[in-house]
Amino acid sequence: MGSTQGRMVLDEGDLSRALTRIAHQILERNKGSSGLLLLGIPTRGVQLANRLADLISRIEGFDIPVGTLDVTLHRDDLRLRPSRTLTPTLIPVGGLEGRIVVLVDDVLFSGRTIRAALDAIGDIGRPSAVQLAVLIDRGHRQLPIRADYVGKNLPTAMHEAVKVSLNEIDGEDRVTISEVSGE
Repeated sequence: MGSTQGRMVLDEGDLSRALTRIAHQILERNKGSSGLLLLGIPTRGVQLANRLADLISRIEGFDIPVGTLDVTLHRDDLRLRPSRTLTPTLIPVGGLEGRIVVLVDDVLFSGRTIRAALDAIGDIGRPSAVQLAVLIDRGHRQLPIRADYVGKNLPTAMHEAVKVSLNEIDGEDRVTISEVSGE
């Protein structure tokens, strides 16, 4: 299965504005950054979490802890997907006990990745709250999961693919949507 070159739905400026808006919404909802911990879900959620932490730190004047949460072994669809290299889960010093954990991912689709993330968090500790920030919400949920912070709602068809490209990995910031062709 492959996809054709897509049409751009977010450019570098749009992506930057969406992240700035999410950072402000996180601070507003939580009345500041006290007790916040951002956990990025690999791959692109990690870079987005780091960018959000930088934005929040610039606004608040001090660093926000950021970690990585690999959910691969908690997925319920492991046998249906190609295998991939595990990324280490890195929880900042102080852990997540009693903290407000903001999960960060690039695209919210079926909800299965987030369900796996909640299971993974449960194995690590007990935060006071878990919130979800996503750059793109494309709909088609299979589980009752909803993001607290969304950069862009992007209604899609099941035969479309959403691709988030980030400078740190792909050399450019953009989001595209394309038709998926069966091969």
